[in-house]
Amino acid sequence: MAATLVPLADSKPRRTRREYSPGVKILVVGTGGVGAAVAAVAQRRDFFEQITFADLDPARPQALVDRLDDDRFAAAQVDASDSASVAALAREADAVLNATDPRFVLPIFEAAFDTRCTYLDMAMSLSSPDTLLGQEQLDQHERWANAGLLALVGIGVEPGLSDVFARYAADHLFAEIDEVGVRDGANLAVEGYEFAPTFSIWTTIEECLNPPLIWERERGWYTTEPFSEPEVFDFPEGIGPLECVNVEHEEVVLVPRWVECKRVTFKYGLGEEFIEVLKTLHKLGLDSKEPVSVRGVEVAPRDVVAAALPDPATLGERMHGKTCAGTLVTGTGQNGEPRATYLYHVADNERTMHEYGSQAVVLQTALNPVVALELLTNGTWSGNGVLGPEAFDAVPFLDLLAAYGEPHSLVQLPA
Repeated sequence: MAATLVPLADSKPRRTRREYSPGVKILVVGTGGVGAAVAAVAQRRDFFEQITFADLDPARPQALVDRLDDDRFAAAQVDASDSASVAALAREADAVLNATDPRFVLPIFEAAFDTRCTYLDMAMSLSSPDTLLGQEQLDQHERWANAGLLALVGIGVEPGLSDVFARYAADHLFAEIDEVGVRDGANLAVEGYEFAPTFSIWTTIEECLNPPLIWERERGWYTTEPFSEPEVFDFPEGIGPLECVNVEHEEVVLVPRWVECKRVTFKYGLGEEFIEVLKTLHKLGLDSKEPVSVRGVEVAPRDVVAAALPDPATLGERMHGKTCAGTLVTGTGQNGEPRATYLYHVADNERTMHEYGSQAVVLQTALNPVVALELLTNGTWSGNGVLGPEAFDAVPFLDLLAAYGEPHSLVQLPA
């Protein structure tokens, strides 16, 4: 893979152009499952004046605003593929949170820059055979820094909380890190469906069928075959052992830029059935993003697959089980002894539905950008440029996450 990134290990977050205040206004682009969960989380907090939720279908944000009945929330229509459409709304905002799928990252990213807004997202610009995942954003670091603006990229749960865990481990648990390995697994089941992904199938196909990305200090970034290096990882809190495989994910791009380590990987506990479905979609060409003509209508096969499957945001009432997002860090502890620590957050679907009205996967994702926005608003976090979560102090983030009622945990494993 031909890709070059300038190391930013020495970069220090600095004050952004905007000083946030209780009058901060936020634009959330996208009101699917994650965007709606952002609203449910933010409704409990008082650090903002207004959040506008926008979507291509104006009925979606309006229904959300009507349901939550919070006079700080507003609804709007936006075309996320059109930077000018996003900018028209962003001019009235201080920060833009991108809650769409990765296809729309760049126009929203550009709209935030053009309107001098702080930008946050939960997934980064797409890769290609010659372009690293997220590279089109990271290459603009100097442009954003020189403008005195901040783009905080990859601040969902994975990427996002997983990166915060890596930063915390480097600063407080380890003297030297051999590997940062994100491990994600769940025992979620959806009643009434033979196959029903609990997160965007469009994004899942992108992550799992692209060549997985690995970083090593001696080699840099390189790719392997999909579903490579299977391993069984025993997830905590009753989820249990799952076979995990390499996939393409942003942490592998972000972590080595700010955390000293020897290797970074990301593995999903997908399960044999899910892997076989993805392989079948690939064999049939149904994972393609390129439109084909069907009775005179141009449509991308992947969009058809997404439309044929149930919307993950609507599955909460039928879903049961838990999902776990975490970071396994191995190396030498601060006492000089070998150490292996798994830092993680578990979301139980029954609890998230009861407390937030959102299913576990989307709620776990939505928590983190809201925490980050609050830290930016009160000045605890600040910076210029295109920065990942690792560029900031992890302790205030984890403390505030716990104050939200969502504490993380850690478990020591055999080193």
